Amino acid sequence: MASVSWGTVGVANRLLYSFGATNALSLSFLRLAFSLPFFLLAGWLILGRRLFAIQRRDLGVMVLMGCLMALSQAWYVASIETIGISVSTLISICAAPVIVALLSALISHERVTALTLVALAAAIGGTALLISTPSLPAADGSVSHFGALLAFLSACGYAGFIFCGRLLTGSYHPVQITTVAFGAGALLLLVCAAATRLVLTYSPTGWLILLFLGIVPTALGYALFQAGMRSIPATLASIITMCEPLTAALLAWLFFHEELGLSGLLGAGLLLGAMTMIVLVPKKYFE
Repeated sequence: MASVSWGTVGVANRLLYSFGATNALSLSFLRLAFSLPFFLLAGWLILGRRLFAIQRRDLGVMVLMGCLMALSQAWYVASIETIGISVSTLISICAAPVIVALLSALISHERVTALTLVALAAAIGGTALLISTPSLPAADGSVSHFGALLAFLSACGYAGFIFCGRLLTGSYHPVQITTVAFGAGALLLLVCAAATRLVLTYSPTGWLILLFLGIVPTALGYALFQAGMRSIPATLASIITMCEPLTAALLAWLFFHEELGLSGLLGAGLLLGAMTMIVLVPKKYFE
């Protein structure tokens, strides 16, 4: 459910760009800023004063999660300018589960089973086919190494966010983790956006879309994600989040009439197959 909600972000941002001048840092900051009141309200209603009962070491991990998420978004936006949306998305989304699997195996000693590797390969292959039309700005058709590095750093930031969150989910309520992490991330993005050009002028419809981004794919989406990570390994969680590009592609086809093509349909089938495998096969075979 979390990854499906994240799949709506691309369509929402595309609509915002069509309404007038804005930039990625401003949109990212406002998205997090709108989500914070909902995290605080939900945390207070569920936990009361226990919302702020966090050990100092764990507080540092939560702040690190927020910074990693904010930097991941910034690096992703920067990579788009040099290698295009398709290649940036391909690198950042496909690399993240591999990095999470390596971190989980090396640091948490999480066993990566053969079935997990099959699901991982199907999900990565499906995502690659789903985003199979690159938009490369270079005249000679080559991929910018610097842009690819930025996209890979984005994947590292996102993988770090997932891994750190998995370390804390057994000790804290998901609302606690997301409230602190998103507060730190919003502050970092505010500093970055203010240092460049913070755009705060939008139409009433634009503000409603920003409110949607803050509530559904951010506040609700990440709360669901942290709750889901309480019962599945970090590697599987990162694989399931690959439903995001599938949802985005389907919404783009529905609202903007963008065609998936044969490779896109095949990729969607592989992704759905990987998700079905994870959902239907007993958990013990992934552990």
